[in-house]
Amino acid sequence: MTAVFSLSDVTLGYDRHPAVHHLTGSFATGSLTAVVGPNGSGKSTLLKGLIGRLAPLDGRLERNGLRQSDIAYLPQQAEIDRSFPISVMDTVLLGHWRTIGLFRPVTRAQRRQAEEALLAVGLDGFGRRPIASLSAGQFQRVLFARMLLQNCPVILLDEPFTAIDAKTSADLLRVVVGWHGEGRTVVAVLHDLDQVRENFPDTLVMARAPVAWGATGEVLRAEHLFRARQMAEQWDDRAPVCRRGSR
Repeated sequence: MTAVFSLSDVTLGYDRHPAVHHLTGSFATGSLTAVVGPNGSGKSTLLKGLIGRLAPLDGRLERNGLRQSDIAYLPQQAEIDRSFPISVMDTVLLGHWRTIGLFRPVTRAQRRQAEEALLAVGLDGFGRRPIASLSAGQFQRVLFARMLLQNCPVILLDEPFTAIDAKTSADLLRVVVGWHGEGRTVVAVLHDLDQVRENFPDTLVMARAPVAWGATGEVLRAEHLFRARQMAEQWDDRAPVCRRGSR
């Protein structure tokens, strides 16, 4: 099976301090993978490495022919500035940038697609509202509607269901499962392990270094989760970059 991302002894970090250490493996085309682990275990850093915002400090990370425009990335809500005066509709229409660029006008058909995307995430009639007026759950629905328009083969989600209500989480989880059913590759950072067990075929458990990676039923075991907690507690942020396996 082909892979969209291949990692060989990859270390990622900031100011030469590792946040992800010695990760080797691959995300298969069409896979649905949850990334779990204690807080501060490098999960968000991994996504930033996959999308290309961080270059590896060591090792090799290959995107296997992917263009940047092939990847839809949803950061944590805390990283998004909602104070900008923009409407729900205009936010969703930004999902068309792959096809129209920044300066070409939006067509009626594209606007209709945006309306359909809002309907699909349960926000029919919200188009004119400013995004600053929305609840956290409503805003997350808007971001998912935008990704529907992006129509990317690879989707990276950083804690997409954190701090939103249960109904919104269930609705958006159905969208994620639908993407998987269409053959897209989805990687999601998650905290709800029951949600992972019920919906994600593959899981990567991290604690800065990898703990286990594979089929969810084999990976989400008590001993792996316990080891991840132990590793996270013992990590030394002041340690130098390890060069094991560097070339």
